[in-house]
Amino acid sequence: MVELTLALHYVFSFSKDRLIWDVGHQSYAHKILTGRADKFHTLRQLGGISGFPKTLESIYDAFDTGHASTSISLALGMAIARDLKKENKKIVAVIGDGAMGGGLSFEALNYAGAEKRDLLVILNSNEMSISETVGSLSKYLNKLITLPIYMKFREDMNSLIKRLPLGKKAIKISHKIEEGIKAMIVPGILFEELGFRYIGPIDGHNISLLIKTLKNIKEQKGPILLHIITKKGKGYKMAEENPELFHGSSPFEIKTGKPLMKQEQKTYSQAFGEIILALAKEDRRVVVITAAMVSGCGISNFFKELPERAFDVGICEEHAVTMAGAMAKEGLKPFVCIYSTFLQRAYDQIIHDVCLQNLPVVFMVDRAGIVGEDGETHQGLFDLSYLSSCPNMVLSSPRNLNELGRLVKTALNYNGPFAIRYPKGLDKFDYDLSLPPFAIGEGELLEEGKNCLILATGCMVDIAMEAIALLKKERLSLSLINCRFIKPLPEDLILKNIRRKIITIEDHNVSCGFGSAVSKLLSDKNVMVYSLGLPDKFIEQGKRNELLEKYGLSSQGIAHSIRKICV
Repeated sequence: MVELTLALHYVFSFSKDRLIWDVGHQSYAHKILTGRADKFHTLRQLGGISGFPKTLESIYDAFDTGHASTSISLALGMAIARDLKKENKKIVAVIGDGAMGGGLSFEALNYAGAEKRDLLVILNSNEMSISETVGSLSKYLNKLITLPIYMKFREDMNSLIKRLPLGKKAIKISHKIEEGIKAMIVPGILFEELGFRYIGPIDGHNISLLIKTLKNIKEQKGPILLHIITKKGKGYKMAEENPELFHGSSPFEIKTGKPLMKQEQKTYSQAFGEIILALAKEDRRVVVITAAMVSGCGISNFFKELPERAFDVGICEEHAVTMAGAMAKEGLKPFVCIYSTFLQRAYDQIIHDVCLQNLPVVFMVDRAGIVGEDGETHQGLFDLSYLSSCPNMVLSSPRNLNELGRLVKTALNYNGPFAIRYPKGLDKFDYDLSLPPFAIGEGELLEEGKNCLILATGCMVDIAMEAIALLKKERLSLSLINCRFIKPLPEDLILKNIRRKIITIEDHNVSCGFGSAVSKLLSDKNVMVYSLGLPDKFIEQGKRNELLEKYGLSSQGIAHSIRKICV
C-alpha cells in the first residue's frame, strides 16, 4: 500500500476529496502522511491512534471502517450525496481482492454500474486477506498478473491509430477491437459488463506509473475500476515469505522475524483446532467451515490433514452459515469457525437457515468478549445478545480449555444449533478428551457461602474466583456458580443456591447479555440482580487486561463491586 498511498495523496486532495479504505488495515501509510506520524508509536494502544480509519482522528479519514467489503457502497453513497449537493469532489475506494469476494461488494458494484456516478474503485490484488485469498474471483483477478501481451497490444494499437488519417472512425474501430481482445484475455471484462470502465492491471509498486495513471483517470467520467497488482509484505523478506503470519503479528525481532516472546501456553483457537481434528478423525460427519480465518481459528492442520472436509469460503460469512445449514440437513456435522465480530454479519442466516429448521450446526465463536488492540469494530461484545435471541439455539462458554474440549464433544452429540463462545487468549489448563460431554444446561457450584450468590460465565469464572479469594480475607462468605451454559441457564442449580443478592459477571455488553438472561429467570423471585460487564457503548482499543481493569472486570475491580453490593 505504500506506493499507492503516496500516489493517491500526490494526485488527489483528500481534505476535500474522499478516500475510503476497505477494512482499513492498509491505511497505516495514509495515517503517517496525514499528521499522525508523531503518534504512530501509539497505534492500537489504549489512548493511542486506531489501527483503522477514524473520522475523529483526522479530516482525511472519510469513514470509520473495520469490516470488509463496505468501501464501494460507501463510495457510491458519497458520490450520490456529492451530486445532490452539487459539489465538486473526487471519491476513491481502495479494496483488496479478498474483500471484493464479499457479497456486499457485488451488490455495490451492481448498483454503482447502473447509477453511472463518477467514482474510482482501486482493486488491489495480492492474493491475501487475513489468510490466502480463496475463491474463483481471486483466481480470476490474479491469473494473468501483469498481462504483457495485452499491454503490448494496446501500445501497438495506439501507435497504429495515430498514423491513420481516418479520424473518429478509426478510433471507434480501434475501441471495438480493443474490447474484443480484452474480453478474451483480460479479467476486467466482468467489471466492464457491470458498467465500470476497467483499467489495468498495472504494477502497484511502480509509483511513477501509478501517478501517471491516476492523473489520467482523475478527470474521466463515470464509474472506473483501476486494477493494481502488489505483493503483501513487499520490502520485508520475512513478511513476503510468510504474509499470513505477519498480517497481525506480536512484537518480533526485525532482522530475523522471530517473535520476541515465547508462547508456552495454548490459545483457545489452537486448542480447538487440535480438538476438532481429533474428533473428526473418529467421526466422518465432521466438517469445518470458516470465512477467511483458517489460521486465526486454529484450523490450519485440519485443512492439511482432512482437506476434503475443510472449507474456507473467503470473506463471506452469510454464505458460510447457509452452506452449513444445507450440509447439516444432509447429515453432516458442520463446525462454523468465525470471529464474534464477523459472525454478526450472518445474523439473518443463523435465524432463517439454521435455527428455524433446528439444524445441528455448531458455531465456534472465536474472539468473543474483549479482543483488545483492534478496538471498537472488533470487540466481541454482542454475540450473547444476537445468539440468545434465536429460538432453538444452545449457547455456552467454557471456563478453560478443558471445558472447551468437553463442550465441543457436547455439541458434536447435540441434534440442534449450538454455539460455543471463547476469548482470544491463552489458558494454563490443557484439555482432556477422555472426559465425558456435559449435560445441556449443566452448571457447577464452585464456592458455597451465605452473603451473596455470584454467577459467572466463560473466562470470567476464574477472575471471579480470584476476587472471592480476596474477599475471603475480609470475612465475606460468597457462593459462586460456573454458568458454562447461558442458554439454557443451569436453572435448578441457581434456584437451589439462590440468595437475596445475586451478582452476574460477563465479558459482554451488560445491557443485553448473560445478566439480562439471569434477571429474566429470576424476575418473579424476591431478589436483587446486579450485573457486572461491559457498559452499553463501543469499547475502545487497548490490551485486554488494561480494558478489563478500566471497566471494573479485573479481580480487584470485581472484588470492589461485590464489596459495595454485599456489605
